[in-house]
Amino acid sequence: MARSLQEVEDIILRKIFLVTLSDSACTDSRIVYLDLTAAEILSEGKDLILSRHLMERVLIDRLSGSFQSAEPPLQYLIGSYRRAYDEGKKITSMKDTNLRLEMNIVVKQAMKLAVSYCRIHLANPELFGSESHDSISKSNVSPLLPYVFGEVASTVDGFGGAGTSEGVKLPPGFIDEFFRDSDFDSLDPILKQLYVDLRGSVLHVSALGNFQQPLRALMLLVSFPIGAKSLVNHPWWLPKGDFFNGRAIEMTSILGPFFHVSALPDDTTFKSQPDVGQQCFSEASTRRPGDLLSSFTTIKTVVNNLYDSLSQVLLTLLKNTETRENVLEYLAEVLNKNSSRAHMEVDYMSCASSGMFVNLSAVMLRLCEPFLDANLTKREKIDPKYVFYGNRLDLRPYTALHASEGEVIEWINKYPGKDKTAGQNSDVENRMLQSQEATSSGSGQSSNSGNTKYLFICECFFMTARALNLGLLKAFSDFKLLVQDISRREDTLSTLKALQGQSPSPQLELGISRLEKEMELYSQKKLCYEAQILRDGEFIQRALSFYRLMVVWLVSMVGGFKMPLPKDCPMEFACMPEHFIEDAMELLIFASRIPKALDGVVLDDFMNLIIMFMASPEYIKNPFLRAKMVEVLNCWIPRRSGFSVTASLFEGHQLSLEYLVRNLLKLYVDIEFTGSHNQFYDKFNIRHNIAELLEYLWQVPSHRNAWRQIAKEEEKGVYLNFLNFLINDSIFLLDESLNKILELKELEAEMANVVEWERRPAQEREERTRLFRSQENIIQIDMKLANEGVTMLSYTSEQITAPFLLPEMVERVASMLNYFLLQLVGPQRRSLTLKDPEKYEFRPKQLLKQIVHIYVYLARGDMKNIFPAAISKDGRSYNEQLFGAAADVLRRIGEDGSIIQEFIDLGSRAKVAATEAMDTEETLGEIPDEFLDPIQYTLMKDPVLLPSSKITVDRPVIQRHLLSDSTDPFNRSHLTADMLIPNTELKARIEEFVRSQESKKHGEGLSMQSEKGVIHSENEEMLID
Repeated sequence: MARSLQEVEDIILRKIFLVTLSDSACTDSRIVYLDLTAAEILSEGKDLILSRHLMERVLIDRLSGSFQSAEPPLQYLIGSYRRAYDEGKKITSMKDTNLRLEMNIVVKQAMKLAVSYCRIHLANPELFGSESHDSISKSNVSPLLPYVFGEVASTVDGFGGAGTSEGVKLPPGFIDEFFRDSDFDSLDPILKQLYVDLRGSVLHVSALGNFQQPLRALMLLVSFPIGAKSLVNHPWWLPKGDFFNGRAIEMTSILGPFFHVSALPDDTTFKSQPDVGQQCFSEASTRRPGDLLSSFTTIKTVVNNLYDSLSQVLLTLLKNTETRENVLEYLAEVLNKNSSRAHMEVDYMSCASSGMFVNLSAVMLRLCEPFLDANLTKREKIDPKYVFYGNRLDLRPYTALHASEGEVIEWINKYPGKDKTAGQNSDVENRMLQSQEATSSGSGQSSNSGNTKYLFICECFFMTARALNLGLLKAFSDFKLLVQDISRREDTLSTLKALQGQSPSPQLELGISRLEKEMELYSQKKLCYEAQILRDGEFIQRALSFYRLMVVWLVSMVGGFKMPLPKDCPMEFACMPEHFIEDAMELLIFASRIPKALDGVVLDDFMNLIIMFMASPEYIKNPFLRAKMVEVLNCWIPRRSGFSVTASLFEGHQLSLEYLVRNLLKLYVDIEFTGSHNQFYDKFNIRHNIAELLEYLWQVPSHRNAWRQIAKEEEKGVYLNFLNFLINDSIFLLDESLNKILELKELEAEMANVVEWERRPAQEREERTRLFRSQENIIQIDMKLANEGVTMLSYTSEQITAPFLLPEMVERVASMLNYFLLQLVGPQRRSLTLKDPEKYEFRPKQLLKQIVHIYVYLARGDMKNIFPAAISKDGRSYNEQLFGAAADVLRRIGEDGSIIQEFIDLGSRAKVAATEAMDTEETLGEIPDEFLDPIQYTLMKDPVLLPSSKITVDRPVIQRHLLSDSTDPFNRSHLTADMLIPNTELKARIEEFVRSQESKKHGEGLSMQSEKGVIHSENEEMLID
């Protein structure tokens, strides 16, 4: 006989809630007899049968009562939901449609009721007297946490899943039912506790620890609108207060510990476990390459999972209009509180870790992806006024590209932001955000205007720029310093081991042991950086895409990629933070040194920017930033970069062919005065990069033609200045190198005297050994730079001679060549003999060849025959015998015979010129002081008046001075060549004096000849007699 609807309902509800109203024998120990409830129902005159109307009453009595071996409330309620779910599946097979529909209603009501009382129990755990059962009374952890973990459990957690609890599996649909369709006030306390628990579960956890499951749990919770709202309203969402610095936010905010998860090293106070360096890279030098590669791959995979999950959390919160503002406020506060991370020395007790900021960099780049399309179509939505008037990020204090701090303030006050509007979010943009194209936000009120709002693209762009500056780019800087530290320690270790080999001591042994331990730790740190950053090509390429947008956006302010630049720099551009471009250059340098990092990257826009601004101090004031652009180009030289794509940037790029050589020569000159206290040494490093680049470009025919044209057009302008500084540097560097060689040989002699050396105290020996190594390094660097300078003079002088032979330059060139010749073949040459000259980049044979080639090339181009006289005029280094000595050496080392002959002929012409000069000096006799140049005390040929000091000097002399210093040498006032005033009256008097002296000498000569004739005839007469 078929059961009635009431009977079926009773059976199903008894199965779901494991209760009975009759005291009959039951085999299932879990089933509870509700005797009091049954008595109440009977007293009401009702049947002892469960129904939907009694469901909640029965459930309350079951939860409120104390029953032996009954499940604790939470497990019981979740079990009830599961059993209801199971019963629901069975109902689908019922043939009676009406019965099936009714029972379906009952089951759904039971499930809803179970979930509802779960919420009530978790919010009020003492309500059902569960203290003796639930762990909530024994710890501060939410009893729901294992169930949330169970909901997001994964069997593929990689390294990051190690040690993660699988949690307790929930019945399908429970979590969704629990967090949806409920009022905020009832769920908020439950969610707040869960967020605290999740935060605590990843605190001090590294990339190899248990973080993936808590992070998935976080993603799950914020996917519910009520969960997102609860999170951003949590008191630990963004802790406030004066004492909350960057590190405090990282360690105490809900999201902070998730962002702290990393493979990068951190301050020992905040060190995470497991120790990535120790676990993956200890004793790396002894490990198989395959093992290291496996560790690199694992870390890269794990941290990319971290990036993806964190960006998903933020994106979910940003899509929600109720929580978007809170997220932007959180990100801005993290960036603002950690602004000191940009300093050279970072206090990691008050600043967040590198790990957090590298993670933040990666996450922000993911949020930028929708507007980093190939054509950068959304760049117009980035409003430059955000830099000046946005009140979320304070970008105004940062060094501007050209404007001073005062100029920035004056300009902002002159053009207040309140007269401009940044625009509102469009419906289209909101829809794009909903589809993961995060492009709108009603946020960021202007400091000058209470209602100005900036689009999300704009906010995201500037926040990403700051995050990269403080994160990825700072990590690059830290890595570079780490590598330098390792190199220094290797040198020190080598020195100590050498000393230990000579005279062992316990103190040295202790020092060696300590250094080796330090080296092991430094090696581990280095490999951690390599694992998380350097080997993540996608990370680097995302950053390059972002900076491509930055470059295109900045250049749009000056009219786009075209030359020449407008005469006046737009203030909007001049006021932009300098680090926007500097970070782009640093990234390019770093990426260029990582194999395959530039594959597929469009570099043309970067190339355009570099060519446009590297020689434009009117746009970018900082000479070091412009020099950094050359460093980028240096990395792209095809033979060095290994990237085939870079060749086209130099050899087929329109702006490159037209302006690259010109701007490099201009920068070579500009960099003479950097304004730094180290400017004298800075310029050599910068010019080294320029020289390497110019040497490559000289080999490209199109660039060589451009070079020749510039030398012709700028013969008395930039090119002459370039030559002057090239000569100055070459003389100084070679002189410095040769002097250091002499000092090095003295140290070598000291150390070679073993008996005397051993008698010295260990500390003195260590200091002298360090000095020896230091001198070696200095010689190597200076000699390398000197070689570069002479090489450039050699290959350019073969085809470009005119600038070398100008009156203001020819004597300078001749003096330099004579000086080099004296050093290489003069009496001192034997004292410069080294055991291993190649080690110090000292190649005297090659140097001599190049010097002789320059002599010969300039002699070939000397149509006015002024070069021999300039050579012989050099009173410091010229010696006619040096030409013969050099020729002998050249024959021995196999130089071309025709070159040697041309060189000997030049020496002969110089000797003749020297004789003629002596005759002229004798002819002129004593020269009046007013005709002498007051700087060199030589007879003036083209006297000019200096407008400020009113002193007359010889034009070539003052022009030579102005090549290095644009001031009047007598009063330091500003002076340029076009300000010189010809002193025609004095010039005429000097010419008259010369003619007079020559005539006088000529007359004396005739008189002497006449006297000789008389004497001769008298003698003849006497002989005849």
